[in-house]
Amino acid sequence: MDAHNSQPEDTAELRQLYADFERTHIKPLWTQIGNLMPRHPMPQAVPYLWKWSELYPMAKRSGDLVPVGRGGERRALGLANPGLGGNAYISPTLWCAIQYLGPRETAPEHRHSQNAFRFVVEGEGVWTVVNGDPVRMSRGDFLLTPGWHFHGHHNDTDQPMAWIDGLDIPFSYQNDVGFFEFGSDRVTDYATPQYSRGERLWCHPGLRPLSGLQNTVSSPIGAYRWEHTDNALTQQLLLEEEGVPATVGPGHAAIRYINPTTGGDVMPTIRAEFHRLREGTKTPLRRDVGSTVFQVFEGRGNVVMGDKTYRVEKGDIFVIPSWVAWSLEAETMFDLFRFSDAPIIERLNFNRSWVEGQDGNEGKNG
Repeated sequence: MDAHNSQPEDTAELRQLYADFERTHIKPLWTQIGNLMPRHPMPQAVPYLWKWSELYPMAKRSGDLVPVGRGGERRALGLANPGLGGNAYISPTLWCAIQYLGPRETAPEHRHSQNAFRFVVEGEGVWTVVNGDPVRMSRGDFLLTPGWHFHGHHNDTDQPMAWIDGLDIPFSYQNDVGFFEFGSDRVTDYATPQYSRGERLWCHPGLRPLSGLQNTVSSPIGAYRWEHTDNALTQQLLLEEEGVPATVGPGHAAIRYINPTTGGDVMPTIRAEFHRLREGTKTPLRRDVGSTVFQVFEGRGNVVMGDKTYRVEKGDIFVIPSWVAWSLEAETMFDLFRFSDAPIIERLNFNRSWVEGQDGNEGKNG
């Protein structure tokens, strides 16, 4: 073998060795190291944008044609990343779907190991019942269904409603950790309270009930209400105007939804945030290990993903795969909900970020 060429000489003996490898299900490292250990992440998932103007009409047509109930369980349209071979995965770790519930419909209860959340871009009138606690769903609300919690939904109005579901299904499926169990064919409580029992116990700023001193894996809060998110973002920008360093960047307010028992992420596999950009604000170009998904809540703007720029508006959903360069630019006041697999990446210490204009920032948290 040439000392300057790592490829072996083609001989009958070598061909027989490779044939024996294939027969015994062996893959030698020297034939695949470039794919297994690239110089930087080379995701199969691709940046992609789904337009709300197309998503919602298809969800509505599904509501007209496809019943909801046992068997299908949910009328949910999974967003399939074109780079992931036809699976309904928006990224290798995350699932995102549009769920649609028609007037007076009920989605039966079940539970699963996978962690889930819901985010409402428009509409109201649905209650999700999580472990027997009815939780109102309204515009701008971020709602949790942690793993192994029974949950079902009912629409108490004469109007349909749609929202996005986010789960860690791909991660759970790939690692064979999933369990599933049917619950009630209806929901266990058809009450329609303004605030759930979990909110009444936990949602008081800076106050923790003494009955809940034990830390929990996922947040005990069932719904993070829009009025609190909106006010937090508004105050950050007002403080910035007063010269107080309250934003993550010029004209860029942001919050992270947290588990009040730990101060950490709301669930062990999913991070959720909300971002607000003033009109004309542009964020620095950046790359992050792990995948992230945005939905535009209000306003218009552009997102750069890789070498392309996409114009986005209310309801649009886009995915940024691992280590793809991205930035946001606000045409109007620009509100975006964001979720990612950051808790997995950080817990395993694979997190790394690069931000344009910052020196020595690889390896830092995003």
